[in-house]
Amino acid sequence: MFRVSRFQHLMQDLPRGACQAIIDRHGADRYTKGFDCLSLLTAQVFGHLSGCRSLRELETGYNAHRAHHYHLGTGPLRRTTLADACARRNPQVFAEIVQVLMATVARPVRKQAAECLRLLDSTSFTLKGRGFAWAEAHRTCHTQGLKLHLVFDPGQAVPVWQDISAANVNDVTRALEVPLQRGATYVFDKGYCDYNWWAGFEAAGAWFVTRLKRNAQVAVLDSRPVPAAEQEQVLSDELIRFSNRHPGGGRRNRYTAPLRRITVHRPDHATPLVLVTNDLERPAAEIAACYRARWQIELFFKWIKQNLRISRFFGRSENAVRIQILCALIAYLLVALYRARTASHLSMLRVLNELRVALFQRPAVEAAVEHRRRARWQAQAAVQPGLFA
Repeated sequence: MFRVSRFQHLMQDLPRGACQAIIDRHGADRYTKGFDCLSLLTAQVFGHLSGCRSLRELETGYNAHRAHHYHLGTGPLRRTTLADACARRNPQVFAEIVQVLMATVARPVRKQAAECLRLLDSTSFTLKGRGFAWAEAHRTCHTQGLKLHLVFDPGQAVPVWQDISAANVNDVTRALEVPLQRGATYVFDKGYCDYNWWAGFEAAGAWFVTRLKRNAQVAVLDSRPVPAAEQEQVLSDELIRFSNRHPGGGRRNRYTAPLRRITVHRPDHATPLVLVTNDLERPAAEIAACYRARWQIELFFKWIKQNLRISRFFGRSENAVRIQILCALIAYLLVALYRARTASHLSMLRVLNELRVALFQRPAVEAAVEHRRRARWQAQAAVQPGLFA
C-alpha cells in the first residue's frame, strides 16, 4: 500500500485549486510543453529545502527519486527546461500564490489590539557580476539588485504581505500599498517617515510605532507622568503635535491629530530612543516593547538568507531571481504549515533540517516495518524461554 513521503506531505498543504485558478487567470501554462507552473514550483521548493546550489545539482537530486514524481504530479527534470521556465514564467503568478499561502497560514483570529502586532521592513538582494547587467539601472550608493518588502507577524512567525521591487525604490513608496488591518499595531523604523501616510492609520483605525527624526518640528501639548515602575526605562511621555504644516517641496502635512512622543533609555547606547505613536492609551513601557519586537523581522530576513537558497540563484535574469525569492517564501510557509499540522514543538530550523535529510522518506512505511520487527521479536521471546528460566 502506498504511503506519502515527507515532501509530498509538505506539498499537500499547497491549495492546488486556488493555485490553478491563479495560473489559468494569467494564462501562465500556455505553450509550456508539459512543464507547467506547479511543476516549476515543486522543483523550486525542492531546491530550497534540499539546499541545491545549481540547476545541475537540482536536476540530479530530484531525478534520483523518480518513484515519487508521479505522486507529486511532475516528471523528470531537465536543466534546460528548468532554466527556460525560470526565465519566461510570469512572477506575478508566484506572488499571488504566496499571498494565498499567507492567508492560509495566518488565519484571522480574534485578538486584542495590543496582541495584533505587524512588523514592516525591507531587505535587499545584491546582484552584481556576469549576467546581472540589468540590475545596474537600479543601483544605489549601497547596492544594486532587488528589494523584498515585507509585513511580518511575530506572533506566528510568518509573513502576511510581500512585494518585490528594484533596490532603488523608496520603502515608503511600497508601504503605501500595505493593506492596514483595523486594530493592529504596525512597527517600522524611521525610514518610513511620511506624515501623510501616517494619517492613513487614523482613518483605518490602526496604530503605528516608529522613531521620530531629529529634525521633526513638533510642539509639546502635555507632559504625562511616568509610573514609578517604568521610570528606569521610560524617561518621558509627552503629547505632541506637528508644528510645520508645509514641510517643503510643495507638500502639505495632513497629520493634524495629536501624537505621543516616548523617550526610552537604552543601556547599550549613550543616547535615548525617541519613539512616536498614535496610540494614546497603552502604557509607555508596552509601546517600547512593541518597538523592540521589530528585530524579529530582521531575524527572519537573516533566517531565510542563511537557510534557503537565495544567496545564489538558479538564473541570472530578473524574472528568474524574482521567482526564486517568491518560491523561498512559499517554501518557508509550507514548512510553517507542516510544522503546525504535525504539532511539532521543534523550532523552524530543526524542522527544516529534519526535512532536508529525509525529504523522500516515508514515515508511515518505516513505522510499519518497525512495528512488524518488534512484533516478531516479542513472538520469539514468548516461545523461547530465557537462558536462566
